[in-house]
Amino acid sequence: MQVLVRDNNVEQALRVLKKKMQREGVFREMRQRKAYEKPSERKNREKGEAIRRARKLQRKKMQREGLLPMPKPKVRPTGPGGRPGAAPATGTR
Repeated sequence: MQVLVRDNNVEQALRVLKKKMQREGVFREMRQRKAYEKPSERKNREKGEAIRRARKLQRKKMQREGLLPMPKPKVRPTGPGGRPGAAPATGTR
């Protein structure tokens, strides 16, 4: 995994690295490997994950076909400059 540091901005590079690691599932795997997992527990966990994935896929398929209502879009407040997560614009100075 590789992240470029632009203009000596290490904080931004760390944020990008953490996001990439989160997406790849590195943190989840580290937490799982912290302690020994019995083969039977591993099988049950993997089976549960597969069931959840299949249900999610089926739900999305039904939504596309119009059998289920589409989920409402998440609306996040935007701050100055239209960036999500920044302090919300109050309008008074």
